[in-house]
Amino acid sequence: MADRVIVLTKRPSKIKCVIDIKLDNKSTPINNRKDKLFTEYYDRIWKEIDYHV
Repeated sequence: MADRVIVLTKRPSKIKCVIDIKLDNKSTPINNRKDKLFTEYYDRIWKEIDYHV
């Protein structure tokens, strides 16, 4: 699990946003997926990844 996700625009790439990941439970990926914050990060990242950019 990454501590930070950097979303880029299409070519020529520029940084669109930086999302710092702060999950309390880093024991296993399966436990992280059960965390409410995981879903919020997942939704935000996919919202930022827009192929029309």
